[in-house]
Amino acid sequence: MSSPLHLPSRRLFLVSGAIAATSPFWTVRGAFAEELTRTPSATEGPFYPNKLPLDTDNDLIVINDGITPAVGEITHLTGKVLDAKGNPVKNAVVEIWQCDANGVYLHTGDSDKKKDKQDKNFQGFGRFVTGGTGEYYFRTIKPVPYPGRTPHIHFKVKQGRKELLTTQLYMKGHAGNEKDFIWKANKEGKVRDSVTVDFEKVKGSRAGELSANFVIVLGTTPSE
Repeated sequence: MSSPLHLPSRRLFLVSGAIAATSPFWTVRGAFAEELTRTPSATEGPFYPNKLPLDTDNDLIVINDGITPAVGEITHLTGKVLDAKGNPVKNAVVEIWQCDANGVYLHTGDSDKKKDKQDKNFQGFGRFVTGGTGEYYFRTIKPVPYPGRTPHIHFKVKQGRKELLTTQLYMKGHAGNEKDFIWKANKEGKVRDSVTVDFEKVKGSRAGELSANFVIVLGTTPSE
């Protein structure tokens, strides 16, 4: 099992290269802190993994040392975790989980019913520990819709034993958003916009890879 603090060499390029290539330069401090919109919380939902995979690193496309990648559009998901004053939060554990390209979650309550559909090569869950700049990075797939829900990625931010935030990320411009009761529960305007981001094509990618950047602003200032 790989640790989020010590990524295997195969994936080191994912952190060093993709963050620089896909994330904007964020400096939000001091006088600008009042302009920040705090990321709204959202329901955890029924499918936070009830049995964590052996591999919980930040690359959800390939499990351990497997050679068969997950089905889906590869997405480089970057961002920062900031506190209420706009300072980067270090040593925060960022967790994501989402359904696979067939709409199946890594949870026995879902996967046991859809064994014939589940993509066994999709990790479904990942972790990343932020450094001094508060940045995080995941390689995953573009989220897909399933009955009743628009495409989304679940996020949970922890520090030590404390859970700081549970929220969901959505795709900007997706037609399913207006029918999604959880997306619509976010106040229209800056709050809703803060969890709805662009999924853009990575320039020069022959594989049609995408990038998305999601800045998480906590409602409290965590302890160091």
